[in-house]
Amino acid sequence: MNIVNNLALIITSFGLVIVLLWIGIFKFTPTEAESIVELVKPSPLMGWMYKLFSVQTTSNIIGTSEILTALFLVIGFFFPKAGLVGSIMSALIFFTTCTFMFSTGGFLSKIDGIWVPSELGSFLIKDLTALGASLFLVSHYLSKFE
Repeated sequence: MNIVNNLALIITSFGLVIVLLWIGIFKFTPTEAESIVELVKPSPLMGWMYKLFSVQTTSNIIGTSEILTALFLVIGFFFPKAGLVGSIMSALIFFTTCTFMFSTGGFLSKIDGIWVPSELGSFLIKDLTALGASLFLVSHYLSKFE
């Protein structure tokens, strides 16, 4: 693997690790637990959680999955199977958050006659890049087993 590929792998991995750890840890706060309700509750993939768990417990479960994913990605540098598991988990997390663009109202707003992502939409659209980064890592780790 050449230096550019190594650098891409390191930056992609640690970029995802930082994001997943940071947002995962924040999910354990009441502020974040309340703020994600508007995204999670209308989701057909995740809204059911509020029927079974409280707002804080739902957020804690989501945060735990994000932290575990980050840990698998770090361990993946030493054990590729863990990296594969972490990258698949990361892809699933960011795929799910990308679906919020369709299930959450207010994704777009019209400014000067042009439809643009709203503040919420701008927050969510970055997850497309994170999904791509996750899929890059899935491909990288799958190639280790060919």
